[in-house]
This record gives sequence, C-alpha cells and structure tokens, in this order.
Amino acid sequence: MYAVFLYLQQNPLALQIYLSLMGLLIGSFLNVVIYRYPIMLKRQWALMSREYLEENGASVTQTKTASKNETLLEEHKVFNLSVPASTCPQCNHKIRWYENIPVLSYVFLKGRCSQCLNPISLRYPFVEILTALTFLSVTTMSQPDLHLVSLLGFSIFLIVLSGIDIDHQILPDPMVFILLWGGLVASLLGLTIPLQDAVMGALAGYLSLWSIYWLFKLLTKKEGMGYGDFKLFAALGAWLGWQDLLPVLLIASLAGAIIGGIAMAFFKSSNKIPFGPYLAVAGWIMMFWGESLINAYLKWSGLA
Repeated sequence: MYAVFLYLQQNPLALQIYLSLMGLLIGSFLNVVIYRYPIMLKRQWALMSREYLEENGASVTQTKTASKNETLLEEHKVFNLSVPASTCPQCNHKIRWYENIPVLSYVFLKGRCSQCLNPISLRYPFVEILTALTFLSVTTMSQPDLHLVSLLGFSIFLIVLSGIDIDHQILPDPMVFILLWGGLVASLLGLTIPLQDAVMGALAGYLSLWSIYWLFKLLTKKEGMGYGDFKLFAALGAWLGWQDLLPVLLIASLAGAIIGGIAMAFFKSSNKIPFGPYLAVAGWIMMFWGESLINAYLKWSGLA
C-alpha cells in the first residue's frame, strides 16, 4: 500500500488519473447523499413532530395530520445512506451493481431504467463527471499532501451542499458546520490560511450576510436569503479568510444576476436557483484562482 502511495506521489500523471477515477466513484456516492440526506432530515423532523404532539396531548386530528408527512417512516424502518438498496423511483426496480457504474451504466442503459424504460435524470452522470473534473483540477493545482486532501474535502462538501440547496432550498446545518470547522482545523494545522484570518473570516462571513438580510427585510418587508446562506458564507470565510469574502460575494451576485436574467429571457420565469450554489462556486473559484483574479483586476483598473 505504501509503495502505491509513494508511486502516485512521485508520478503526477498517475495521481491525476487515479483521483479522476476516484472522483467518478465518489461522485456516484454524492448523488446518494444529495438525494437521501434531505429525506433523512425530513424523517427525523417528522418523528420529532409526532413525539412532540403525543407528549403534549395532541388531538387525534393533529396527530393524523402530522402522520401524513411520515410516509417514509412507514415504508422503511431503516433509511440511511446505505439502506434500503437503490431502486428506480418509478417502478422500484432494484438497481444491480452493473447498472450503477459511474457514467458508463448511464451510457449503456441509454439514460433509461432497464425495467420500466423511464428516463434517468441527467443529474447522476453530471455530478459524477463534475466530481471527477473537480478532483482532476484540484490535483493539478496542489501537491500530493494533506493540503490536497483538505481541498478535496472542501470541494466535496460544496458539491453536496449545492445539490441539496437546488433540490430543497436548504443548507443542512450539520454539513455546513462540518465545512466550517474543517476550515478552522485546516487553518490550525497550517494547511491553509493563518488561524486569525480563518476565525475573522468566519465571523465576518456570517455577520455580513446577516446584516444585509435584515437591512433588506426592513426596507422591503421580504426575505432575500435564508439563514443557511449566512452559515455557508461563514464556512467559506473560515477557508478563505475575511480578505476574500467581498470578491466571493461579488462573483456570486454577478453569476446569480446573469443566470437569473437568462432564465427570465428564455424560460419566462424568475431564477429558481437559490443563492447557496452561487456562493459555493464563487468560493471554489476564489480558493484556487483568487489571487490571480485580484491581481488581474488591480492591473486592469490601474491600481497595481
């Protein structure tokens, strides 16, 4: 095992190929997390609601109403990232191992379930390819050490959080907090930025969007973003430092405006993508190209 590690460490091309293949496999697992973790949260919330109603003497009508949200509790005694086995959402066909090979199975099945022939979402190969390309990009921009491992973890959480936010408009606290604490620990271990910058980045990230949220709400009586966005911005601050937060916000806002404008122009609807994925993409860009982008801007503006 050590010999393999040493070989990969000394051969950049082999490492890139290996991690790209690992990215495909991990991307397949990330699809499972994106789909199942929100359901796990909803099951937990439903169970807590039922227990609360029962403990507080809720009426039969209230208990029945709460039970309507517990379909999955009745369908499966155990539901997590590994149980039950993956099935087609249309016909409940149990997906065999050779139907679950990243990208290749999708191509072989021509994007359809082998049993009912209903289309398989493009989300699955997209996330797999995105994860593979992300791993390849990170590998080409970092040395094969703990810093590389931390950046791969950073990227994985941003992909998962973006997928969940697009589907459900939520950024689960446990995942965001792991990302935030991961940034602080990486800083403490000397893998990223100085610890002082990481702590200040986390504080500035949360408080800045929190302030914008309340100012917007006071002026318009509407909510412009969710509390999950504050926490995600804080997590990005822990990884990038307070200095990069303004560029992240500008890139995310610009991307949101452009994509939202395209959606309104071509699809006659407002942009339905929440702000979290834009923050994630902007944070990832700043992690790897932030210094180059800032230097290019200063040179272009004549400030450098």
